[in-house]
Amino acid sequence: MSFFDRFRKNKAAEPKKEEPKKAAAPVSKAPAPAPKEEGQCWTKTDATVQAALLPAAELGELLPGAPPGGKFNLAIYWAAACGGCDVSILDINERILTVGDMANIVMWPIAADGKEHDIAEMEDGSITVSIISGAVRNTENEHMVKLLRQKSVIVVSYGSCACFGGSPALANLVPGGAKELLDYAYTKVPTTANFQADYHKGAPVMPQNKYGAPEGELTLPVLFDTVKTLDQVIDVDYYVPGCPPMQESISYMLKAVADFAYNGVALPPKGTNIGVVTKTLCEQCHRRKEYRRITKIVEPHEIDVDPELCLMDQGILCLGPATVGGCNAKCTKAGQPCRGCYGPTAAVQEQGASALTAIASLFPVLDDDATMEEGKIIDIMSTVKDPLGYFYAFTMGKSLIKRSVSEKGGK
Repeated sequence: MSFFDRFRKNKAAEPKKEEPKKAAAPVSKAPAPAPKEEGQCWTKTDATVQAALLPAAELGELLPGAPPGGKFNLAIYWAAACGGCDVSILDINERILTVGDMANIVMWPIAADGKEHDIAEMEDGSITVSIISGAVRNTENEHMVKLLRQKSVIVVSYGSCACFGGSPALANLVPGGAKELLDYAYTKVPTTANFQADYHKGAPVMPQNKYGAPEGELTLPVLFDTVKTLDQVIDVDYYVPGCPPMQESISYMLKAVADFAYNGVALPPKGTNIGVVTKTLCEQCHRRKEYRRITKIVEPHEIDVDPELCLMDQGILCLGPATVGGCNAKCTKAGQPCRGCYGPTAAVQEQGASALTAIASLFPVLDDDATMEEGKIIDIMSTVKDPLGYFYAFTMGKSLIKRSVSEKGGK
């Protein structure tokens, strides 16, 4: 007997009249586009403007039991990620019991002991939904996401790293790629440099991708030179951005799956970004905007932050003007600038360039003089300590820049 079955058996509840349920739609092919209904919280490039605030979806009964067609298979996998996205799924609190009621969790590395060979032995398409977080950083990530794509009807790109590359994709700025990264980590970092000097002077020990041990051949994944987003490797059906996604976004994803499984409600159109609106985060921010001119960039800890005034007006870099809304501006409400984890709006591709444009529009250009001395621009921008790391903290994998390269032979 599973934990969820024991919980239901021990839960004291009054008998209630069962409502007739619609038969679940068969899950045998990719989801078909569905007409947009009022109150739905998702958007595509051609969607109408949504409400500025996104309350969590109403999810109904806590323990509804298995769907009419029986439990479906659910896989949750992390690729190159920190694990925060996996933990965020638990932000649905007791609703995790609803997930256990309607689905068999066939893989979830953070919580269940599913193995790669277990998934490989399943029939193609036997997993209804795979939720994948993290960027594709190495051969193991690539193998697993392709395997889950083969076995799944629906794949959800979950979190900023999967959707845009996230922090792992900043490694694309290292010209020498994986080789340079490994050399730095194992020979240049003080702790490893001291270890190599003490025990392997002149012949540093580096990680090997294969090693013949008495028990057999041991392997490690091979790092790629370029970190990729999930949809640069496999076909993706839905996106849930955020670092990590907010509880409201997760509730809308869960509602879409539950409505489909229990009541046969059509899924949103393929390619949908769940839990976002079409406007920018600034539209959700409570702060008063005065559009003051920026003469110096500061960090929040360097000034006494006005809790009601726009952070940009106070000289604090905020990516709100270039970031799609959906998180209800929780960071700016707490006095911290938006770092752009929800990604760009559908109107732009390059979030970093969009943010830079918004910031440059606040430079002290005189009304009667549309030019500004290059020296003054450099002076202001030089106060940004890490421009690429700031403007592309989450979206380097999707940017036009993509990666840094080293030219050879003077070309």
